[in-house]
Amino acid sequence: MLLKVAQLEAVRRGEVSLVFRRWKRPSVKTGGTLNTAVGQLAIDEVAEVDPAGITDAEALAAGAASADGLRASLAGEGTAYRVRVRYVGADPRDALRRDLDLTGVLERLGRLDARGAWTARVLELIARHPGRRAGDLAGMLGMETAPFKLNVRKLKALGLTESLEVGYRLSPRGEAVRKAMMSR
Repeated sequence: MLLKVAQLEAVRRGEVSLVFRRWKRPSVKTGGTLNTAVGQLAIDEVAEVDPAGITDAEALAAGAASADGLRASLAGEGTAYRVRVRYVGADPRDALRRDLDLTGVLERLGRLDARGAWTARVLELIARHPGRRAGDLAGMLGMETAPFKLNVRKLKALGLTESLEVGYRLSPRGEAVRKAMMSR
């Protein structure tokens, strides 16, 4: 679920507690979390809703001026959902990105490479082209963009990369891993 930074900041401040989306199927689940640019959000509830039943109070909790305006923004295909969110705290990957203890990291990368070595190539490409669009980086490897982004998310989960407004960069941990891989 993508949220604009202004909306994320409002959630962090406690001003927004609801998000309305139209999906073919929800991209978040009740009880889950969502790591965002401002930190981690808890997904307390995901419920199908009839847009006609959205109240002004719900619209206000979603940061909208009125229920009519919110309903207009939900026009389109798919089912309407109300998502109850709250700010939990810092993204746990932030601390991981600065953690230079690489115990087990190279072994995990080896498991990711079991079906074809890619981790070192992706880390090197991001190191050489920070802030470059994912589509451009994928093209440099002869890959489609979606599988490339999936691979970068796997590296991000290990604290090796950081998403930028456009593209990615290596975290301090990612730089340390890249150097360790190069010295092998």
